[in-house]
Amino acid sequence: MHEKIIETNNKPFTRVDIDPITLDIIENALRNAREEMDATLFRTAMSPGIREQGDAFPMIANVEGKMVVGQFGSFIHGFMEAYEGILEEGDMIFTNDPYSCGAAVSHLNDWLVLKPIFKDGRHLCWAAHFGHMTDIGGKVPGSLPIDAQEIFEEGVAVPPVKVFRKGERQEDIFKIILRNSRMPHWNSGDFNGVIAACNMAERRCIEMAERFGDDIFYSALDELLERNCRAMKQLIMTIVPEEKQFFEDYVCDDGLGVGPYKIKCAMWREGEQVIFDFEGTDAQSPGSINFLLNEEMFKMFCGTFMISAFDPQILFNDGFYDYMDVRIPKGSLLKPNRPAALSCRTHALGRIFDVISGLLGQGNPDFLCGAGFSDSPHLMYSGYDKKGKWFQLFQIGFGGIPARPIGDGPDGHSLWPGFTNVPNEYIEAYFPLRIEIYESIPDSGGAGYHRGGNGICVGYRFLENGRISIHDDRWLTYPWGVNGAKPGARGTKKLIRADGSEELLPSKCDRVVVQEGDLLLYNTWGGGGVGDPLTREPERVQADMAAGLVTEQAACDHYGVVFKNGALDEGATKKRRAEMAANKENKGLFDFGDDIENLRANCLAETGLQPPVAPPQN
Repeated sequence: MHEKIIETNNKPFTRVDIDPITLDIIENALRNAREEMDATLFRTAMSPGIREQGDAFPMIANVEGKMVVGQFGSFIHGFMEAYEGILEEGDMIFTNDPYSCGAAVSHLNDWLVLKPIFKDGRHLCWAAHFGHMTDIGGKVPGSLPIDAQEIFEEGVAVPPVKVFRKGERQEDIFKIILRNSRMPHWNSGDFNGVIAACNMAERRCIEMAERFGDDIFYSALDELLERNCRAMKQLIMTIVPEEKQFFEDYVCDDGLGVGPYKIKCAMWREGEQVIFDFEGTDAQSPGSINFLLNEEMFKMFCGTFMISAFDPQILFNDGFYDYMDVRIPKGSLLKPNRPAALSCRTHALGRIFDVISGLLGQGNPDFLCGAGFSDSPHLMYSGYDKKGKWFQLFQIGFGGIPARPIGDGPDGHSLWPGFTNVPNEYIEAYFPLRIEIYESIPDSGGAGYHRGGNGICVGYRFLENGRISIHDDRWLTYPWGVNGAKPGARGTKKLIRADGSEELLPSKCDRVVVQEGDLLLYNTWGGGGVGDPLTREPERVQADMAAGLVTEQAACDHYGVVFKNGALDEGATKKRRAEMAANKENKGLFDFGDDIENLRANCLAETGLQPPVAPPQN
């Protein structure tokens, strides 16, 4: 990688020993710098997707491109292997094209900025940041067309280019990318915020190097990576068996009437290395649900899960990557061939987390979570208001978080660590919408000793004529439960017209015409439960009922808890639970609700929607 970096000072850094206190100070300073990158962006961004929800991901990496602090894992090594130019002090690279940067980003809406940080003529480290732009052109507002069959339909693809060259801003590039957007003022604010965040990281890293010395800063980055490596190596040796574990899950459909699409993965350990092999995953879709999965990003997903489940004190970074080998077959849903469409890759991205949970939990059932990162549901609403002014909303919704071995799953939340909801007051102030319903859906979380989080119902009343797009999943398959628990409920979407007529909408649809006064009921899925619901303390079920999270009927049907006149009937509960336990079907470690063929056969009766056609086999 170094041969592509021009340095005016060729003196190499020297690896030195660092005392624990200094290392701890630098670690926390790096964490703060990462948070400051986000704060810089969020305070300057214009779109609600970044400004309010935080759909952006910062990173600081060492000279080799390994992430030391961040969230989405390092992609710099693969990026630089694909980059054909050279980098000098003051340069800043921009791209949004997954196919030309080793899937550093995975669809065109994510605008990535990469900055090599220099000090006294030497390459010191890297800063990178990317954020989801609300609109980058393409055939539909929001630039996430469900029916796209080539990436050319999804917006303007920009290969890696220098937006700053030796510190000088390249205005022509800015003009081109902003011209090809329905919301150029939003993109301008968001993109400048991403650039400012990288510049902020540069200042903080140079300040640290000036305070402690260049060699100490350089060595601290390596030591933080090595410390993570040692800790993760121990985790891998402890929790990953040598015997192969298999797991598969599905993306329900591609929006074109085909599905479900299988994501299959095997996991095993050879010596100190864990191997993930996606052989058996379905072939790429003709639609836009393909997910060009960067192997380093998948390692990050696995590391995040392992650290969160087994040792949250570990600083998450890229130090452990050599202990993972990820194999993804080309031409599959997770490694499509260019120019396959990629804009709606979020469904497969979300499903990857459930697959990881299923794989890592098999050998450690006591740590197993239910399914719950079932998607990242999107709503787009756009049009011209009565004054002729264009409006365009992009919003990410929340669902039920899976139950965990230590407790219930949160209701109506996002599994993305840094995401927050957009306040309803903000939506109503800036868009022709009224939020008439915003509530938990009772009984949508999977019943278990620990209950899965409930999905939420959002009622959007449209105040102007326009068009909407909906992107969601888990309408056909269930968010599975584990260790005797029930799966969560599936998601539904219903449009109630101003004249009172009702229309069920599919989970993936574009260009749906809405009129002033129409109401959209946007119901998201629940999280799977953990553990036998018949063992949940009746008092906890009673508390759920009091909070409106579980109905009295579900308390009886799923938990065996009986109430009379609002009071807990202990005798009837004991009898009811004994009867249910005697007749309970053993579903094994996972309860998927039903197999795929039965789900397809019963689809119309259960969901009101036509079943998808099975995808062609590899």
